[in-house]
Amino acid sequence: MSAGLSIRGLSKAYVPGKPVLRDITLDFAPRGVTAIIGPSGTGKSTLIRCINRLVEPSGGSILLDGQDLVPLRGRALRLARRRIGMVFQEYNLVERLSVMENLLSGRLGYVPLWRAWLRRYPEEDIARAFALLDAVGLPDHATRRADALSGGQRQRVGIARALMQRPALLLADEPTSSLDPRTAVEVMELLTRLTAEEGVPVIVNIHNVELAKRFCGRVIGMHQGEVVFDGPPEAIEPRHLTQIYGGEDWM
Repeated sequence: MSAGLSIRGLSKAYVPGKPVLRDITLDFAPRGVTAIIGPSGTGKSTLIRCINRLVEPSGGSILLDGQDLVPLRGRALRLARRRIGMVFQEYNLVERLSVMENLLSGRLGYVPLWRAWLRRYPEEDIARAFALLDAVGLPDHATRRADALSGGQRQRVGIARALMQRPALLLADEPTSSLDPRTAVEVMELLTRLTAEEGVPVIVNIHNVELAKRFCGRVIGMHQGEVVFDGPPEAIEPRHLTQIYGGEDWM
């Protein structure tokens, strides 16, 4: 089931008096892909990681289907995080485990610890893992160790693992920055197609503006911790990119 996400007055300062995010207020539809673009250090990753509380916000609220995630602690936070899938820039796979074991780790929040320890997952989870491996184009890789895969294959596993959670929202933090241009396109095609099929909204932090314009229905541009553009990709003009990235010589 997809979720509605509302961010209200979100701020974050790692050092007092030096905010990385400044009063961010955004609403996200329960379907579709939203890109967040901007220069390095502008707060894109911090915003993504505040949503799932990998980074603690300094102020504001993050409402997922009306539930504020900011004050949650302990079990309540763990239950909320089950609904938020995450795809990482550096894949974050357990290298010594097989592809199948990495996929099934997406269900850790749903099974008793003893089942996970003994790798006794429900048959429906195993069936879904095989179906997702087929969907990401790796049907013959279930028993391969994660460290034997290429970067593109690892990111495909990362996408499948995130979808194993049956998330209400999927976050992707620079999922293509470690990939060559062709593989980056393939990964974005896969991410957008599978999440559309499952009705899962996606927020993706991405450096490549052309990929954002090609695959995302909405683009949010950030500069120095603030939103300076929010609209459809076809509305982005050179002046907007100048405002987001600064200067004109780089274009």
